[in-house]
Amino acid sequence: MKETGVAAIIRKAVFPAAGLGTRFLPATKAQPKEMLPLVDKPIIQYGVEEALASGIDNVMLVTGRGKNAIEDHFDVSVELETFLEARGKHEMLAEVRKISNLINFSYVRQGEPLGLGHAVLVTRNLVGDEPFAVILSDDVIDADPPALKQMIDVFSRVDGPVLCVERVPRDQISSYGVIAYDVNASMPKGTYRVTDLVEKPPRDEAPSDLAIIGRYILTPDIFPALEETARDRSGEIQLTNGLKRLLAKRPIYACEVTGVRHDTGNKLGFLKAVTYFALRRPDLAGPFTDYLTAVLKEAKVRT
Repeated sequence: MKETGVAAIIRKAVFPAAGLGTRFLPATKAQPKEMLPLVDKPIIQYGVEEALASGIDNVMLVTGRGKNAIEDHFDVSVELETFLEARGKHEMLAEVRKISNLINFSYVRQGEPLGLGHAVLVTRNLVGDEPFAVILSDDVIDADPPALKQMIDVFSRVDGPVLCVERVPRDQISSYGVIAYDVNASMPKGTYRVTDLVEKPPRDEAPSDLAIIGRYILTPDIFPALEETARDRSGEIQLTNGLKRLLAKRPIYACEVTGVRHDTGNKLGFLKAVTYFALRRPDLAGPFTDYLTAVLKEAKVRT
């Protein structure tokens, strides 16, 4: 492990957002999955705010057909701001302006949703020759310090790619990329050197229970590795497979972040996230708790 003594500068974050969101049809027929609200804020904004709080000042959104709402959300809305200002709704106005002033945005079209690896690859010209973060907005992580900041701190020590990992029950492991790893006493607790990566292994063949979740810090040598990565049986370029190719050339590390992760990419995870963030709101926690208690009591009576 390299002790640099100087914090690495990660200035850019890639947000893949070109998927079709089929798990949430028909809700996502005409709106991006990333714009589904957790209470009163779209899913993707949680990730953008995390990036901002971690020192990122440039976001690259990988979009596709039908994703204009994402661009509009982070753009200036003159009509809405004028309306709110005229009616003296200053708190709402500040919130709306904060959204458009959060960070610098750029956009690239993926064309076809050909996998996460391909989504990262199409940002090559925007990223340039510097390390960068990748955030999958489906994974909303409530953490202090932010999950990405925890990973950046690890990156500044190891000077190599860092994957965010979480221990996952064996009956769910086949839905993830999974790492094999070594534990080194010289590394901080929860930091591992990756020895292998397997994309969606069968339960009995998974090398560990440490699954890769939606945060990565990558170095620019990932791009040639992805160019050399063959498509899988579904015709997609998987980022895990590209990382496996890169691992043959340089060390890769993994970091278990401290925080609460919600997988909003499925309906149950989305509902859990809505409940979690509603209960953390001072204006909603009390009445929402009362409502949930009443609903659970009624359900118990019925059963």
